[in-house]
Amino acid sequence: MNVPKLSCPRIVIIGGGFGGLSLAQKLSKKDVQVVLLDKHNYHTFQPLLYQVSTGGLEPDSIAYPIRKVLKDYSNFYFRLAEVQEILPEEKSIITTIGNLTYDYLVIATGSETNFFGNKEIEKNAMAMKSIPQSLNLRSLILENFEQALLTDELHERDALMNFVIVGGGPTGVELAGALAEIKKGVLPKDYPDLDTRRAQINLVQSGNCILPGMSKKASEKAEEFLEKLGVEIWTNTRVTSYDGKMVTTKTDLIFNSATVVWAAGVMGSTIKGIDAEELLAHGNRIRVNEFNQIPSYPEIFAIGDVACIENKDTPRGHPMMAQPAIQQGKNLGENLVRLLDGEDLKPFAYKDKGSMATIGRNKAVADTKNFKFQGIFAWFVWMFVHLFFLIGFRNRAIVFINWVYNYIRFDREARLIIRPYNRDYSQFKD
Repeated sequence: MNVPKLSCPRIVIIGGGFGGLSLAQKLSKKDVQVVLLDKHNYHTFQPLLYQVSTGGLEPDSIAYPIRKVLKDYSNFYFRLAEVQEILPEEKSIITTIGNLTYDYLVIATGSETNFFGNKEIEKNAMAMKSIPQSLNLRSLILENFEQALLTDELHERDALMNFVIVGGGPTGVELAGALAEIKKGVLPKDYPDLDTRRAQINLVQSGNCILPGMSKKASEKAEEFLEKLGVEIWTNTRVTSYDGKMVTTKTDLIFNSATVVWAAGVMGSTIKGIDAEELLAHGNRIRVNEFNQIPSYPEIFAIGDVACIENKDTPRGHPMMAQPAIQQGKNLGENLVRLLDGEDLKPFAYKDKGSMATIGRNKAVADTKNFKFQGIFAWFVWMFVHLFFLIGFRNRAIVFINWVYNYIRFDREARLIIRPYNRDYSQFKD
């Protein structure tokens, strides 16, 4: 890897997400060597991926070069690589560009889409956890409407314009709202020779309500907002299969659809070597103690979505969101310095700053510790919070200008098929 060996301790961080960057920034002025590894050379602001998928934003406005974030830090090294295996007994890792030893290792690999072992759904449904996946989904959505123009068969056209979103969490709710606004404000202008009123947006949730992690009021209000936008909500409905054209459920409900987006769950993105069953908790997450330390390997830590601190307050770990990852990164940065100085470690204490979801124009729901509010005020708060946590002034400015333009013009100009998805449409002619 051509990483020099220094006299100071080497801390290797795997993953440049919220947790990994937060930790690296905390160690920036300490007498340690920090090596950050990621398979992408950029950090992705995942909460806005759905806007890339629906043409509201270009991908470069929610991505930021990792090297630029940490360019002024001393003893910092970044390598573009994918970690294939961890060898804890040897205190080394195997990557696609070579091997590297460490004094301390931090796993901040985040999460990946959880298909719950259903290989058929994994093969045919669309995920939305990365920029490439979001661009694929954007292309598929637009290609489906282009294809709908070319057929005289009503059932085929309906299937091409039928969207099924599986999962009623924030991702599913926000994507459904964005698609509903596209149906209302964009499609009639782009496809005047297509009856876009027949386009359907279906939100399928296995539980009895959407946004189950938020308050009852937020769930009810979000459902009300979505229904006003024309979204069909199906609760207590578990999807069992999708063969590329037909969605079947545990009930007698079926959908003929060319686009199924799987937003029904995530799981920890673990690495070989730290993936033994006894090391993993619910959701394929690595069990760590209150210091984010793997008990079996005290020199290895895990933070963010991939880590699970099990206690009486969080029996299934902390929420798999940005805030726990950021806070764990900062806390671990302080603890690593304490560890090197021979001091006692400080246990991680999560400060819940609330959760929110936007359903579309002037519509959002927000739950904080002391207040719960919905509507246009929640929408403004949602925009401010997301702009604040974006990295880089340019990204904040571009996203803000795009939002203002889209709001005034009721338009989404990034609806471009840059990289065709090239789907086989012959199966819809049956």
